[in-house]
Amino acid sequence: MANTPNPPPKGGLTPYLSLDGALKAADFYKKAFAAEVAASHPPDEKGRTMHVHLYINGSSLMLSDAFPEHGHPLQTPAGFNLTLQVGNVDEWYDRAVGAGCTAVMPPQDMFWGDRYGQLKDPFGVLWAINGPVRK
Repeated sequence: MANTPNPPPKGGLTPYLSLDGALKAADFYKKAFAAEVAASHPPDEKGRTMHVHLYINGSSLMLSDAFPEHGHPLQTPAGFNLTLQVGNVDEWYDRAVGAGCTAVMPPQDMFWGDRYGQLKDPFGVLWAINGPVRK
């Protein structure tokens, strides 16, 4: 994993997720979403990391493990999804399912004019894949 001191964030909004197993999630996201590790802090004596910075599809995603002793308890992800805007929805969707994501809504052409599907990763995060209808 990269250990660049402070790589620049990409994109205009950077989600930061606290997960159970941030380093494992980073490895999984490399397979499922072609993530690149921009930076990562080594794990502590309990195997937790305070920071992982990923690049996915031209944007940054930040991860950490939960640290309840510092006011950051683990909570099940709910009420949001991370949406990837891509050129080929089916390719991204199929790769993610092949890596271990659970299919929630297979890709389909939607009423708003895009192709769209949803998946859930093994860490409980809901992902949406959105892009142009393939002709």
